[in-house]
Amino acid sequence: MHEYSIVQSLMEIIEDNAKRHGASKVEKVVVKIGILSGVEPHLLKIAFDTFKERSICEDAELELVIQPIVALCKKCGHKNLFEKNSLFFECQMCKEGELEIVEGEDMYLLSLQME
Repeated sequence: MHEYSIVQSLMEIIEDNAKRHGASKVEKVVVKIGILSGVEPHLLKIAFDTFKERSICEDAELELVIQPIVALCKKCGHKNLFEKNSLFFECQMCKEGELEIVEGEDMYLLSLQME
C-alpha cells in the first residue's frame, strides 16, 4: 500500500510548514486527490490516521477533495469533465477524441489550519 509512503512524505511537508510558521499543532489538513492519481482516498485516510499519532497532527482532521478528470480538447479548446467510470473520452462540445488531460492525475496539499 503506497499510501503509507505518501503520508510519510506528507507529514514531513506538514511538519516543515508548521515549524516555519511557528505552529504548535495542526488542526486541519486539506488534500486534493485526482481520480487518476492512483491514490485510494480511504487508504490515504487510514494511513493518515495511523501516522498522525504522537505528531503535530495528532488532533488534525483530514479533508479530501476529489478532483475529476479535466481534459482539454485539442480541436476546439473546450474543457471537459469526466468521472473515473467514464469508458470513452470524447469532447462534449465537438465530439472529437483528441484530448489532453490537464487535471486529475496529481495529488496536492491545498491547505493547513495551524495553531
